[in-house]
Amino acid sequence: MSQSMPNNLNALVEPLAHIIEQARGQVRQAVNSAMVHSYWHIGQMIVEHEQQGASRAEYGTQQLQALSAQLTERLGKGFDVRNLRNMRAFYQTFPVRDALRTELSWTHYRSLLRVENPSAREWYLQEAISQNWSARALDRQISKLYYERLLASQDKALVEAEAKTHTEPLAQSVKDYLRDPYILDFLNLQDKTYQENQLEQAIISNIQQFLLELGKGFAFVERQQRIRFADEDFYIDLVFYNFKLKCFLLVDLKLGKLKHQDIGQMDTYVRLYDEQHKGSDDNPTIGLVLCSEKSEAVVKYSVLSEQKQLFSAKYLPYLPTEEQLKHELERERANAMAQLAAKEQDNE
Repeated sequence: MSQSMPNNLNALVEPLAHIIEQARGQVRQAVNSAMVHSYWHIGQMIVEHEQQGASRAEYGTQQLQALSAQLTERLGKGFDVRNLRNMRAFYQTFPVRDALRTELSWTHYRSLLRVENPSAREWYLQEAISQNWSARALDRQISKLYYERLLASQDKALVEAEAKTHTEPLAQSVKDYLRDPYILDFLNLQDKTYQENQLEQAIISNIQQFLLELGKGFAFVERQQRIRFADEDFYIDLVFYNFKLKCFLLVDLKLGKLKHQDIGQMDTYVRLYDEQHKGSDDNPTIGLVLCSEKSEAVVKYSVLSEQKQLFSAKYLPYLPTEEQLKHELERERANAMAQLAAKEQDNE
């Protein structure tokens, strides 16, 4: 393969990634809008059909429980009594369907339902849109009575600065752009005898599908990119760039269990890449060790536990069943909670 091929691929993949990301954004927005509107309609039907348009239900919790049980049996989770109450309140609070904002998710609207003052609610709604607040950021501002403090303050700039400072950490972080596990069934690597270079070649041959699995905002840069330190050359398996995070992502492919040296090697790659390739307007480089089996001991007792730029993730060369995937995610969640609890104990 010629040396110019990565650059040629880069020129092709960048616009392709842009198209894919645009389409994903449109799909997310369409799904979000459909969910918000469907919940609004459910609330409308509960009020107008079951309550005969009354502002308060004449029937009690038992009726809502019966409705919840039937919807859950037929449609699955998401229709418990609390959620049905939220949908009812949603319709009553926002009675004009065409006035619903597509920029806001159902989680945003649930937070807004907590605000009883209509003026404050409308202010939070507009501010969430104009400031591009995540659902967590909006929830934080409502809990901290941002609107009320702003009205009462003699120094509004000080209150606004405080709010901005505390909502920035609630914006999407690097972890929101990475997954664990990655499902690579499209590589057709059912045979467990494949080598790392075969895994790498399979990813390159299926780069579009891999970009979809990798997540939002990623574009392929180069394969086996060389970085030099002193008289030694290092080769990074795969390099990507994320246009939303404005940073490079280095991927190192490993067969078998995650080892301490894998993390140390990636730490070296990230430091060298930051020094040699990161632009002045780029954010710090991210390193991802993609392995077939993770080691919780390595994760806990290596720089991986403290280094905010280094991550490890498991890849599955097959499409798991729903039960297998659920088990995998529950295991990862339990490990994350254990690590968090350990850190809190250390800080005490």
